[in-house]
Amino acid sequence: MHRGVSRRWALQLAGCAPLALGCGMALAGRQLEEPLADAVRTALSASVAGGGEPPQPVLGSPAQQLDYHRWLQQSSGRLVRYKSHPDDRQEFLQTLWYEARRAGLSLSLVLGLIQVESAFRKYALSSAGARGYMQVMPFWSHLIGDGDERLLFQLQPNLRFGCVILRHYMDREAGDLSMALGRYNGSRGQAAYPRAVLAAQRLWLVEVD
Repeated sequence: MHRGVSRRWALQLAGCAPLALGCGMALAGRQLEEPLADAVRTALSASVAGGGEPPQPVLGSPAQQLDYHRWLQQSSGRLVRYKSHPDDRQEFLQTLWYEARRAGLSLSLVLGLIQVESAFRKYALSSAGARGYMQVMPFWSHLIGDGDERLLFQLQPNLRFGCVILRHYMDREAGDLSMALGRYNGSRGQAAYPRAVLAAQRLWLVEVD
């Protein structure tokens, strides 16, 4: 791995964003716009539809409620360095729980990806034009959304698009997480980005994940 790349990931994983992040710029890669079969496009469009107010988690048993609140408490404590207001942390984590679970993704994986991609900056913008927490490329809003790129700077639409896209890439790569992460970043087959996300993921692991 190039020394400059190593230093960049190390800074992000430590929660110390590079200068570009401090100016609102994120150092994400470039998701590639690839042709989608009609059936896949239709399915992805249905997956990103809807949203609005922060959704309430579906907790069917006392054990699930306990797990959720344990995760919320521990994750909120770790998130305070990025989001100081408890209401902001509550809204963010509640939405992330819902969207990650909805897409069948690990909570810690999504948190690790967000840490690497945007350092939890809502309005992060990469040099390639990727937007928001999960650094979603604007073409996705036209490909499977309603074409309103501005929504990618909003919490729930950004997390919904990001989780749906990552799930799509995991399905395309037959569950190979490293390849799926590389595809998400536009660096498929290169080790630096998957290693960075998986290292960040370990910082967010909670027993219920």
